[in-house]
Amino acid sequence: MKKTIFALIASVGVIGAASAQISGGTPYVGIGGVVSEHRYELNNDSSGGDTNKHEYGGKVFAGYQITPMYGVEIGYTDFGKSSYAYNVNGAAGRAEADAKSYYLAAKAAYPIAEKTNLTGKLGVAHNKNDVWATGLASNYNGDSSRNALYAAVGAEYAVNEKVSLSLEYEHYGKNDIDLGRSKGAVSLGARYNF
Repeated sequence: MKKTIFALIASVGVIGAASAQISGGTPYVGIGGVVSEHRYELNNDSSGGDTNKHEYGGKVFAGYQITPMYGVEIGYTDFGKSSYAYNVNGAAGRAEADAKSYYLAAKAAYPIAEKTNLTGKLGVAHNKNDVWATGLASNYNGDSSRNALYAAVGAEYAVNEKVSLSLEYEHYGKNDIDLGRSKGAVSLGARYNF
């Protein structure tokens, strides 16, 4: 999986660099940290535990800034693994989820200060959610794979000509199995322009 992600980013970087020589655009790559809410809402759960948790993950992305205001971006987000121990009518069990997403989006930027842009992205996400459960929640077992609308809003600050930082809220859409990661996430990223 790591080799596939590296190959994807390297390919976009090489294609972007070649395109930049022709059209004057700017290819970029980046990494980021992600915080998302994971939910475990089971019928008749009497365990009294916290069914909503915040989990931490990461993302890698690459893109091509066609003009200062418009670009395209592709990325991979790993939302992290989460688990929940529950008790339903005296029967104990456990549920675990591992969620990730790939996305492709158009990106727009609107300058609000010399080094700061408001950003928005709109595209498609391919979401994957693997769930393992024991006990009465075992009917949630499985892995779902679903395409959904991807949208993000945020801000980007240019540290210098090559490096920028971003803070975004990203909406990845639902999964078919409704345990684990919720629809959205907050990400803090760093980007390098070639």
